[in-house]
Amino acid sequence: MFAREKLSYAAVQLSARAELTDEQMQAAALAYYQTMQQRHTVRDFIDREVPEEIIQHCIRTAGSAPSGANHQPWHFVAIRNPEIKHKIRLAAEAEEEKFYAGGGGDEWIKALEPIGTNADKPHLDIAPWLIVIFAQRYGVFDDGTRFKNYYVTESVGIATGFLISALHHAGLYSLTHTPNPMGFLNPLLGRPKHEKAVMILAVGHASKDATVPSAAKIKKPLDEILTLI
Repeated sequence: MFAREKLSYAAVQLSARAELTDEQMQAAALAYYQTMQQRHTVRDFIDREVPEEIIQHCIRTAGSAPSGANHQPWHFVAIRNPEIKHKIRLAAEAEEEKFYAGGGGDEWIKALEPIGTNADKPHLDIAPWLIVIFAQRYGVFDDGTRFKNYYVTESVGIATGFLISALHHAGLYSLTHTPNPMGFLNPLLGRPKHEKAVMILAVGHASKDATVPSAAKIKKPLDEILTLI
């Protein structure tokens, strides 16, 4: 994407947005909060198709996130091929079985009990889309030479948040899934070794009988997560 000769500073005019009054901003902020309050991670999907264009728009939103030096150190692989999804499920479940057999450690496994998770991951087959998010340890110039990426973890985390929000805004549900390790995804999805898979998002429509763990409804109050100085 980057060419050496184009990497110099040049200013462009900021795109204009409509100016809002304080009251309008407060209403907009509250409305967005109320929308995001309805977001829940679900594990019960149906196989109703989701048009590719919706996924593309949501990933475009993720790609608009800020990043260290604007290097955009991420890559998204969106999978709807049933055979590939099933291979991901089998590999992920193999890792999860080792985790729940004790590999994760007693404290970690105990912490997951209120969430009700286990090694069985049928959503990886049922959800119409899986989106695998990769972090790029370094970038590559158009001439093939490498350049260092900065704040990779932070940048990819922000982009992932953008993506989850965009999917919810589009009326979809998602599940964040992080089998450990995830090295099996690189050869399966044809991604280079300098990319590290950080998350699998299962994406689609929730079953009418979908449930969420009651523990997941407990959120820290504002006075625990905010300090005003």
